[in-house]
Amino acid sequence: MRSTDYYGILGVPREASEADIKKAYRKLAMDYHPDRNKSHDAEERFKRLTEAYEVLRDPDKRAAYDRYGEAGLRRGASAGAGFDFTHFDLSEALNIFMRDFGNLGGFDAIFGGGERARDRHRGADLKVTLKLTLADVAAGTTKTVRVRTLDRCAACGGTGAKEGTRPTTCGSCGGAGEVRRQARSMFGQFVSVAPCPTCGGEGTVIADPCGKCGGDGRVRTEKTVQIDVPAGVADHHYLTMRGQGVPGPRNGPPGDLIAVLDIAQDPRFERHGDDLVFDLPISFGQAALGGDVEIPTPYGPALLKVQPGTQTGTVYRMRGKGLPRLGEGGRGDLHVRVRVWTPTNLTPEQQELLQRLAAIEAKPPTEEGAAKKFWEQIRQAFGG
Repeated sequence: MRSTDYYGILGVPREASEADIKKAYRKLAMDYHPDRNKSHDAEERFKRLTEAYEVLRDPDKRAAYDRYGEAGLRRGASAGAGFDFTHFDLSEALNIFMRDFGNLGGFDAIFGGGERARDRHRGADLKVTLKLTLADVAAGTTKTVRVRTLDRCAACGGTGAKEGTRPTTCGSCGGAGEVRRQARSMFGQFVSVAPCPTCGGEGTVIADPCGKCGGDGRVRTEKTVQIDVPAGVADHHYLTMRGQGVPGPRNGPPGDLIAVLDIAQDPRFERHGDDLVFDLPISFGQAALGGDVEIPTPYGPALLKVQPGTQTGTVYRMRGKGLPRLGEGGRGDLHVRVRVWTPTNLTPEQQELLQRLAAIEAKPPTEEGAAKKFWEQIRQAFGG
């Protein structure tokens, strides 16, 4: 069974100091920062790194995690321990990164001139919650959601200018959207750059705004979005649909649609990553004699062969009956944990049979010969 290893994610030992954790996070976060690393998994790695860092940097969260694992973080939140554990999306991860490292200087150069800061016309991200079942996780699914958002204004084509007119180039900045000022100091000449106060950094001005959108270029609307959910997702996963968010003002680029996954617990199973655990109650007769037992799985019922003499606590592994491994192929396992059930309301016939057994049974056998004698006594008691 797999579980989250925050120390492994950051590549530090469990006894690492706070300074070591911060140093390791900073190095890895800079390597996988989505403004710098364009690989397909950089964003997910960055979020997981930040999640690990946010837990391990906090003494209370770290203590709860060290003792109980990820479940301890949720337990601490429900018990009022002063923190609330949540997995977070990219914008939250970026905020945490800039909160602790944004004052070090030089980040605009490191991350390509501050791509997000420059993109002032980008629309907002949309966040939706997808409620899933374990069956959805096992097979993958497609969900349809209805969202309230903004859309391009049809009257002006998103420009914000009244029909028949066009935005004009800003005379103050010449369309650059920013103004530069030179100044001298004791250290020499320097140049400051700031958004143009005339056009607000847009580079154009609208003399006659559109009457339908008021010059914004967008109008309120509702739309239906279809989201494909791959098999094997977990609660801490987010699905990001690039460019499916709110369009930016005056034909600015759209934001993203971020789907937060809310997976309902299946009362039949415990989930541990890709593996599942099922508690199987069986009678004394089934445990003693063995036999085939039907076991529920996310893919339908399956037969498990219980071996004769099975004891409480025995765990059978049903390979490949767990959940799909996201991005890896294959499935986890289903672990069947046996619990021998003791009846409470016995019929007179059951009482008589058990009394006859109790009269002849002894301590649990420790030698092969004693075990054979024990079963011979049982056969005699039941007329075998």
